[in-house]
Amino acid sequence: MTSVPTMPAAATAALTRRVTLYSVATAAVLVTIKVAAWAASGSVALLASAADSGLDLLASLTTFFAVRYAVAPPDAEHRFGHGKAEGFASLFQAGLVFASAALIGREAIDGLIAPKPMRAEGWALAVMGVSIVLTALLVTAQGRVLRQTSSVAVSGDRAHYAADLASNFIALAGIGATAWLGAGRFDAIAALAIAALLLWGAVGVFREASGQLMDHELADDVRARVVALMTEDRRLTDVHQLRTRASGPYVHMQMHVDLDPELTLEAAHQVIVAAEKRLLTEFPSADIIIHADPRGRAEPHGGAFAEAKATKSSATET
Repeated sequence: MTSVPTMPAAATAALTRRVTLYSVATAAVLVTIKVAAWAASGSVALLASAADSGLDLLASLTTFFAVRYAVAPPDAEHRFGHGKAEGFASLFQAGLVFASAALIGREAIDGLIAPKPMRAEGWALAVMGVSIVLTALLVTAQGRVLRQTSSVAVSGDRAHYAADLASNFIALAGIGATAWLGAGRFDAIAALAIAALLLWGAVGVFREASGQLMDHELADDVRARVVALMTEDRRLTDVHQLRTRASGPYVHMQMHVDLDPELTLEAAHQVIVAAEKRLLTEFPSADIIIHADPRGRAEPHGGAFAEAKATKSSATET
């Protein structure tokens, strides 16, 4: 199910730019301190967490540039804008998470087969504590932005860091158990759990990104709201062939509506313009196309998306 932006594109762009910059900065700090702590301790769980943070840094940089490209205005080659850049960025993020999980899983299995002693456990534990605090702050900030923007790229980035937050706790537990009990396998078991968690998060990111790239319809309640707003004017009835899709910070809507055939062209135009304005009050980033049909006289619509093929939305559009 695809979510819908609820803010003007300019406001969405400002929020996403800010939070993606914060994401890049956080990832850079985490990579630096984790690599330093791993070099001192030799912890497999810490190496797993550092590798994950390294790929997160690459994913955050991708998101950083994708959200800026996505809000670029339409041009001659991209009449529908550049919003799907966010979807491609999320797919890239999902691929990085899969790769990270594979690398971490391999290191974890090696650690189970041949456990290695850990050094400087105190530094490793301290670094994981700092990582938890920084990641929690970032995930909270991203959550606030998502409630306002529904950015699929930021959502994918947040999924990474939410998984990181959980993996940091797992790594902390593994390092702590190893340091306390002197059993290196606890460290490797923690790394293996992190790999499984990352795989689960990657599946969610992939599903959300593919939904937008495949032009998945907006949620049924959003579509019902579109119909309700359109038909507030009783001269406008029978909203049909409603098609919706999200594209980064934008949402595209097109539909056919019935109007009184006795209306003048000027009057019909005014009804349609008023309907568009009602939609834009709730969907300020929407691109709207409305085709007017004379009530009772319209011919069946043909083409690749003929009415006979559009069966999914009949319940909400009549």
